Amino acid sequence: MPEGLAKAAPTSRWRDLGAGLCVAGLLLPEAVAYAGLARLPVVHALTALMVGLGLYAIFGGSRFAIVAPTSSTATLSAAAVLSLSGAAVVDPAAYAQAVLALVLLSGALLMLLALARQGQLSAFVSRPVLRGFAFALAITIVIKQLPDALGLALPPGAGADPLHVLVFAATHVSGWHLPSVAVALSAAVVVAGLRYWPRVPASMVVIVLAIILASLLGLNSLGVEEVGAVERPSFRLGVPDLPLKEWLQIGEVAFGLVVLVFAESWGSMRNMALAHGDSLDANRELMVLGACNVAAALLQGMPVGAGFSATSANAAAGATSRWAGAVALAVVGAALAVALPALHLLPRPVLAVAVISALWHALNPQPLLDVWRMQRDRMLVLGAVIAVLAFGVLHGMLIAIALSVLDAMRRFSQPVVHELGELGSSRNFVVMDAHQGVAAVPGLLILRPEEPLFFASAERVAADVMVRVRGRDDLRIVVLSLEESSDLDSTAVECLLELDQRLGTMGKGLVLTRVKDPVRELLGRWDPQGLGAADRLYWSVADAAEANRAPASG
Repeated sequence: MPEGLAKAAPTSRWRDLGAGLCVAGLLLPEAVAYAGLARLPVVHALTALMVGLGLYAIFGGSRFAIVAPTSSTATLSAAAVLSLSGAAVVDPAAYAQAVLALVLLSGALLMLLALARQGQLSAFVSRPVLRGFAFALAITIVIKQLPDALGLALPPGAGADPLHVLVFAATHVSGWHLPSVAVALSAAVVVAGLRYWPRVPASMVVIVLAIILASLLGLNSLGVEEVGAVERPSFRLGVPDLPLKEWLQIGEVAFGLVVLVFAESWGSMRNMALAHGDSLDANRELMVLGACNVAAALLQGMPVGAGFSATSANAAAGATSRWAGAVALAVVGAALAVALPALHLLPRPVLAVAVISALWHALNPQPLLDVWRMQRDRMLVLGAVIAVLAFGVLHGMLIAIALSVLDAMRRFSQPVVHELGELGSSRNFVVMDAHQGVAAVPGLLILRPEEPLFFASAERVAADVMVRVRGRDDLRIVVLSLEESSDLDSTAVECLLELDQRLGTMGKGLVLTRVKDPVRELLGRWDPQGLGAADRLYWSVADAAEANRAPASG
């Protein structure tokens, strides 16, 4: 039995039991709701829910992560498939097959990235971008729940753009269905009241009450729409049946789902791990998340991830190990075995309220305001929000990813090069303009790039060095500190060799300091008699300065 399940003490088991019950009460209504976001029958969400809970409880590394359908993956997968041309856009069966193919390819890509030890790639989507994306996505989803909550029929094509949905709902008050509005408001009042008892699964309580009342009062006869018949999960093994052309098209849009699944899931897992002093292996989590999605697709399920709401609820409910996820799986299975036939009575306005309730935390602007007050990354946050609202979920996500990468490239490609001087009689070398009592070493120019040297920054650093060298007739040696560079690519190596050659033609030398082992080995192998020679590579700035000082006169 896996370590996370085998070591739970008896007291912890009771806490995990309570947490599992609470989480199951959250996951079941969310699964029904998120199936609607993905435009799939509910059975696909229920299948994915059970597959994600089961596999992660066995193989996952986080004590608190709950792997299940999430609002973001459901919405993005729908947007991705609807962006394609072909039968998947108009035929429900072909659409479902296309979604399953997207989940399968995305899961396989996650596993390949794990095998390549690329778990750190999630860091390329910055937190401000993720927060902006999540905020805009929550606004989009909430607005799109308004027609169900209001019993309002949208004209064809009006549901794609959240702004049009909001304008249409606001300007067609006469089209609101009053019984549906009353049901939605009643459900919202109960959900809001139950928030005073956080361990009570508010959405589940409301859904159960709504089903009972719908049966007793005949809400369907009043025109309140129901969810309808829900198929029981069959866990039928099968590969999506699509022509090669559509597989290739889906492969092109799978990247966005891959990034979203891991960035969102890793953020949830890592936050819980840091809060409770746990350690996690990003590559292991990447592999397990990929396996969960591959298995979900092969068993006819929608995409899964470790969503913030379910993971946070699991920790808040007192979970101590992955037993909580196993308990949630057992409870979900029992509920489906006993109560599934009654689910068709669920009023759609209540389901809309459940979706809004699940996303309420994401509508909190405080994380965005914190970034704004910090006076950092403001354009990233705004760009992510505007991209999702203006261009839709899929293209907004891709634009948000591009913003993160472009911002990283901008920072790396505009390196700041500082001149260092000797601090008094110590062996410390610090930035010349930032400290008092700092003096330049006669005959030496000691420079430190503040970003790693690679193809986007190396030429600019070399050019900056040459600008500082010109006009320094007393200069003999340039000391370049590479403490920010753990390794060099071919462009950086070529730029350093060209810089060495240009300085040599001017009668000046170049030595490198704070050279890490991979860089030392590379230069020694490529230019052993030149810049890679042992007497031109130093471990510290003080050693380089001492070895290259001008000899004392007299």
